[in-house]
Amino acid sequence: MSWRAGRAAALLFLVFVVMPIVEIVVLIQVGQVIGPWWTILLLVLDSVVGAWLIKREGRRAWRALRERVESGRMPARELADGVLVVLGGALMLSPGFVTDALGILLILPVTRPLFRSLLLSYAGRQAVRRTNGTRPGPRVIRGEVVDEQ
Repeated sequence: MSWRAGRAAALLFLVFVVMPIVEIVVLIQVGQVIGPWWTILLLVLDSVVGAWLIKREGRRAWRALRERVESGRMPARELADGVLVVLGGALMLSPGFVTDALGILLILPVTRPLFRSLLLSYAGRQAVRRTNGTRPGPRVIRGEVVDEQ
C-alpha cells in the first residue's frame, strides 16, 4: 500500500469509525449531565441555529463571490469561504455535538479566516506539487523523420 493510500485509509477510518464513537460518547456524557430530553432539545436547537447560520453565511459568501467575479478579479478567498460554508453545513447535518461545533467554527465569520488560511495553504501546496514534475505533460520523443520515397 502506498503512502497516499495509507493516508486515505487512515482518514476514512477516522471519519467513519472514530468520529461516530466520539459523538456517541459525548452524547451519552451530555445526556447524563443534563438529561436525555434536554440533550435532544439542545441538538434540535443546535440544528435550527446552524441552519440559520448556514443560510446567512452562504448567501454572504455567494454574494462576495459573484461581486468578485463580476469585477474581473480572482475569487480565491471567496471560493475558499464558499467551500468552508458548504463543509460546515455538511458537518451540521450529522447529528452530534462535536461535528456541530466544528461545523459552526467553519461557518462563523469570526473563525473562518483561520480555516480559510489553512485551506488556501493546502491548495497552494497541492498546486505546486502537481506542477513540479509529478504530473508530466505529453511525452516527447526526439527523432528524425525519414522519407522512404
